[in-house]
Amino acid sequence: MQFNKVVIISLLLCLPIGMWGVIAPDQMAASVLGFTSYFMVGASWWWLGLCSSFVLLAAFLAFGPYGSIRLGKDDEKPEFSYSSWIAMLFAGGMGAGLLFWGVAEPVTHFENPPVGTPASAEAARQAMVITNLHWGLHAWSIYGVCALVIAYFTFRLDKPPLISTPLRGLFSGRSSDVAATTADVLGVVAVVFGLAGSLAMGALQVRSGLTALFDFPAINAVSLAVLAALFVMYMISTLTGVEKGMKLLSDINMMLGLALMAFILIFGPTAFIMETFVTTIGAYMSQFVSMSFRLFPFEELTEWSANWTLTYLIWWLAWGPFVGVFIARISRGRTIREFCMGVILIPTAFSILWFAVFGGAGIYVEMYGPGGLASVITQDVAAALFSFLDYFPFSSVLSIGALLLIVIFLVTSADSGTFVLSMMTTNGNLNPPAAAKIVWGSIVAVITAATLLAGSVDVARAMSTLGAIPFSAILILQIVSFLRRLRRDPSREKPVEADTNEVMS
Repeated sequence: MQFNKVVIISLLLCLPIGMWGVIAPDQMAASVLGFTSYFMVGASWWWLGLCSSFVLLAAFLAFGPYGSIRLGKDDEKPEFSYSSWIAMLFAGGMGAGLLFWGVAEPVTHFENPPVGTPASAEAARQAMVITNLHWGLHAWSIYGVCALVIAYFTFRLDKPPLISTPLRGLFSGRSSDVAATTADVLGVVAVVFGLAGSLAMGALQVRSGLTALFDFPAINAVSLAVLAALFVMYMISTLTGVEKGMKLLSDINMMLGLALMAFILIFGPTAFIMETFVTTIGAYMSQFVSMSFRLFPFEELTEWSANWTLTYLIWWLAWGPFVGVFIARISRGRTIREFCMGVILIPTAFSILWFAVFGGAGIYVEMYGPGGLASVITQDVAAALFSFLDYFPFSSVLSIGALLLIVIFLVTSADSGTFVLSMMTTNGNLNPPAAAKIVWGSIVAVITAATLLAGSVDVARAMSTLGAIPFSAILILQIVSFLRRLRRDPSREKPVEADTNEVMS
């Protein structure tokens, strides 16, 4: 592994924070929370406007004059089957998060809505809409646009798959090199902290599962032991390559996730869940525009908005360079229209169904069942899923299956994140050396350990958003360069041919 400028500067930024968290976790946690809160509350209008613009841009790219352009040569075919492609999208993008928040978030908003009467029918409807705002079109549009920019320059124009590549055409001379190095460093930092925060939340959930199933103590030592096991697994997976380890784990996870969701749907309040699903689609669509630009300035709910909506949106921005580069890596040969439909619409529809099943059933327990989930979530949000599964037959088997699913999701996320970090720091090498993977996999583990020692999900969420705050400026420059280059693409006026058939390839 060569220690170029990007590697050296990124290490100098990431390692001290990781060591700070290990030596003084409480001080680090307070600083991270204060920093992210300041920028989210003070610039809330900027973050919401920026993230909502990604949805508009994605729609234009999918259905505008550029939809027929292929991410590769004009006659190139996709590398992965459609089912494996979608499975890897979820595994790399937000699989572990869906399990962590599937029950917890809708029930939390149901019991503590931003406006209105808690635990009411209106609060239930509002809870589902808010949850889908956080996990739906906004999230996947951010991922999609970030990935599309990288995929276009990499496979269409044969450029290195780096965050800095689109910026090369915007600057000249020495300023071009400075801008490129800055962009790559900020991209690496955003990925490291975004991945570390998400892994910390996942490790806390695994610990809660072990506590529920085997009476493991809920202490930091167990959290660190879980992280150590995850580290070994994701390093083995990433060293086997995307085509083997990541693809296999993603296919397994998709089957396990569908099986768990189907069980809850069949043995839970089926009619209520399906009614919730249909109602949620209508409510989400009808309120989408107003919710996309709503900041509650008149209700004095700025803090609520920062803690939930803005945290999520910036979280997706933090994961943008990581998931973007990874999605670009597995999307070669797709057209822009096919890419947007696969990366944005299908995952959004699945997320709505997922939250209707898990969140809807959780709300049913609170409204019509024995209740108790809300108090569990208040005490330990990481334990929500396992407490929820106790209401179903074969709860122990379900919990073991869920635990396995969480572990595989975490491994695939860390696998893809380590791969992307290695690629970003080896001049865009699509097959980065093992040494680079070992270095970055270890750094992510150290910063995750520092986050776990803080012992708070709030700190983990703040850590996830830390790198996205400076990286947002790079994203804007990337998009400007991408749109300028699209206008000159010779295929932009070609009619769309066989896109519908290719979607199923």
